Amino acid sequence: MIRIGMVGAGIIAAEHMKHIHQNDHAELTAICDVAPGAAEKAVQQYGGTAYTNFDEMLEKEKLDALFLCVPPFAHGDMEEKAAERGIHLLVEKPLGLDMEEVRKKADILDQSGIITGSGYCLRYMESVQRAKKYLEGKEIAMVRAYRFGGLPPNVWWVDHAKSGGQLVEQTTHNVDMMIYLAGDVRKVSADMALQLCRDVPGITTPDAASVNMVFESGALGHIDTGFFPQPDGRSSLEVLGRNFRLTLEGMDLTILEPEQTTILRGKGDFYKTQDDAFIRAVETGDRSLILAPYSEALRTLEVTLAANESAKTGQPVSFV
Repeated sequence: MIRIGMVGAGIIAAEHMKHIHQNDHAELTAICDVAPGAAEKAVQQYGGTAYTNFDEMLEKEKLDALFLCVPPFAHGDMEEKAAERGIHLLVEKPLGLDMEEVRKKADILDQSGIITGSGYCLRYMESVQRAKKYLEGKEIAMVRAYRFGGLPPNVWWVDHAKSGGQLVEQTTHNVDMMIYLAGDVRKVSADMALQLCRDVPGITTPDAASVNMVFESGALGHIDTGFFPQPDGRSSLEVLGRNFRLTLEGMDLTILEPEQTTILRGKGDFYKTQDDAFIRAVETGDRSLILAPYSEALRTLEVTLAANESAKTGQPVSFV
């Protein structure tokens, strides 16, 4: 039985706790949250012991794995402390807000030998895996994407210094899919603005962003994102190459070719697939089950933070 600790008891943590509870090979041993009563409430539903202090939890519990579901500004040295004890980690996105700090963490985690996963759950969708297989060996010309959604309820989210903004904190999923399917990025340029949400108390983050990318392959990419008022939320990604257009929308995949159109209606719970894969990897030591390791999540973070920097300076950012 894999003994798992949870840090954070908010919205995304609740999703993970549900799946850990359903997994016959795992046990939710401890839940930690600094908010008074949050961990206690979760423990009433899923069992385990409630904590408000991370160090106390590590000291008192013998954990095999840890899910870190905390805001990007709140990581501190939790990853390092877990790695020192040989505790395997699934770290929710984004990994942080300072690339130098995150790179140091990545080195420590790598040297520790623990298994690491990240919260890029969309990689586990059946449609994304089919898309990746289809694109193998194909030359890509362009990648286009967008994501428009509402303002999250978290009070810290509108503070750009704490969240990194929508591209870093939410639309990072879409950027990660672009990189996962089309390869690494070598240049980013971006424009961002606070247009329609100026009346939101304490807001310092832009509500509209437009980002251009150049991939290592030479393919061109573009993504738009915003959380300003809209009738609905929307998200889509297109990959275009010679005689094909691949579209991912929701959980569905469409591949348009000259002689045929292939449609895959996605099914299943990709959050559960991700969590089950991580637990299985910890149980067996099979790292190939992890589709979004920490090292790759680091690269996605770097691209989104570079976009923030480009929007701030008005200059493109190139990666060596």
